[in-house]
Amino acid sequence: MSKGRDGLGGEQVEGRRAVLELLRAGRRPVRTVFVSGSARDDSSLDEIRDRAGAALKVVGADRIDALARTDAPQGVVATAAPLVPAELDELLRAPDAFLVALDGVSDPRNLGAVARVAETAGATGIVLPRHRSAHVTPVVAKAAAGAIEHLPIALVAGIPGALERASRAGCWTIGLDADAADRSLFDLELADQPLVLVFGSEGRGLARLTTARCDVLVSIPMRGAIASLNVSAAAALACHEIARRRAPLRS
Repeated sequence: MSKGRDGLGGEQVEGRRAVLELLRAGRRPVRTVFVSGSARDDSSLDEIRDRAGAALKVVGADRIDALARTDAPQGVVATAAPLVPAELDELLRAPDAFLVALDGVSDPRNLGAVARVAETAGATGIVLPRHRSAHVTPVVAKAAAGAIEHLPIALVAGIPGALERASRAGCWTIGLDADAADRSLFDLELADQPLVLVFGSEGRGLARLTTARCDVLVSIPMRGAIASLNVSAAAALACHEIARRRAPLRS
């Protein structure tokens, strides 16, 4: 993570998929790509070596282990310039705005997983608070499997204020709330409108003020004994339900 809390982080990227997408996207300078000389070859590792160019450093497995900050770097660790935060107002002005706002999600694996599902569902950006939230650590980058290289991420002072700005910009704000029994996610008729989909933290869910700022609250129907889903699982369902209603699948 970058120094201080004003930056997104993202300087260290680990794992073959995440590093490959870093190189493919080409959105930020890549400083070094460390590859273990004993790593098992596959097509992704071949492409990493080809794309890394002068940044490639072949090292021993012990060097990879010393550098790694995730459990399974898969023989690849890269360093790059930090991610540059997007401007929220610019994201909100897009006619096809489909943003995912995370209200205090602190588990880095959850943040990475949400970024991955949001990107695969065609979301146009993520909104994170500067404080009381995970930013982009190596664990986040690996869990996101390269999504952070393609998905703009805005940092804001707080999610309630961001939702107020979204409403002024003409975007619907839709909160996922397990207690919103009156409206199901699957009955939502606003999917083709500019919108911000809001998810709460792992424990408390949506904060009170965030809930008050949402135009609509929806829930995911639960049919078993367990009353709720992990935030990344809820995001997968909600983001792809929005995508299903918005437009045909890309060919």
